Amino acid sequence: MAEHDDDSDRSEEPTHKKLEDAHEKGNVAKSQEVSAWFVLSGATLVLLVFAQGLAGGVAGTFQGLLGNLHAIPFDTGAVHSLVWKVVLSVFAALALPLLTLVAAALAGNLVQHRLVWSVEPMKPKLSKISPLKGFKRLFSAQSLVNFAKGLAKLVIVSVVMFAIAWPERDRLGGLVSLDPDMLLMTVRELALKLLAGVVAIMAVVAALDFAWQRHSWHQRQKMTKREVKDEHKQMEGDPLVRAKLRQVRAERSRKRMMAQVPDATVVVTNPTHYAVALKYEVGMAAPVCLAKGTDQLARRIREIAEAADVPVIENPPLARTLHTGVEIDEEIKPEHYKAVAQVIGYVMQVRKASDWRANRGGQG
Repeated sequence: MAEHDDDSDRSEEPTHKKLEDAHEKGNVAKSQEVSAWFVLSGATLVLLVFAQGLAGGVAGTFQGLLGNLHAIPFDTGAVHSLVWKVVLSVFAALALPLLTLVAAALAGNLVQHRLVWSVEPMKPKLSKISPLKGFKRLFSAQSLVNFAKGLAKLVIVSVVMFAIAWPERDRLGGLVSLDPDMLLMTVRELALKLLAGVVAIMAVVAALDFAWQRHSWHQRQKMTKREVKDEHKQMEGDPLVRAKLRQVRAERSRKRMMAQVPDATVVVTNPTHYAVALKYEVGMAAPVCLAKGTDQLARRIREIAEAADVPVIENPPLARTLHTGVEIDEEIKPEHYKAVAQVIGYVMQVRKASDWRANRGGQG
């Protein structure tokens, strides 16, 4: 039976890999209120800095056009050229304000998360066109929260705008009697007051919404214990497989080590708990450890050595020291030279004596 993890099982903090995978798929913490605040702030900046020059530039273009209509030839080429001049003039006036708004929109996203390059959100998914899932999303808890949040924002912004506009009600009533230049200045002044108030209150709304969206996103990224375990297996490998591989490598190393015991010059023992097989030949810089082991492995080394007529010498202190201080296929340390030389010297003397007796017996 398949197991399904629900949100209550997601008790583990998301791993770095989980967060990186979510980012690559375009799944990031994002507040629309922050983006809206940046665009609104950009619009306020445009109105404050560029509005007067923008209005003057566009107005000058059309004043010149309307004032010289009688002199404009209405053939196809002339009209085409005139239209292009008007379009370029308006575009030149609007270019910097539009770039400011685009920069504000980009900044509204970049302050919330690093740059995302992903086509995952654009991929077609059946769940997006499923009426049942669409109905569930429409009446989900998240949708209700978004509705309540939007309603609260509308009420707050409306109250702020009313509080700013109400003291100016007398000036609003007299706008119709103002000349165009004064009308534009008054409207600009009132619009800046309204935008400044809205920007201020929206800064608080955006900060609270971003904190909530960040918290909600982090909660959605939490993992179950099984997901953490599966991810660990995926990144590190299955512990059972790794243990099996270590076992196989250790077994191969043990077999190779045992195969070298018959080539040893001497085996130094504890006598029962440690065994170290050493090899030394004329011309070697120092004796080399061919095999070592404890308990059962030490007993097996002694058995192989005895079967191959390799001398087995009991020297408990030396056996323990060599087992700890030298690795397989390594030369013994200089501090062990004297003790090992005595053992190998003794073995060689015994071997020479044995060879001499064997030769003498052959002669007799």
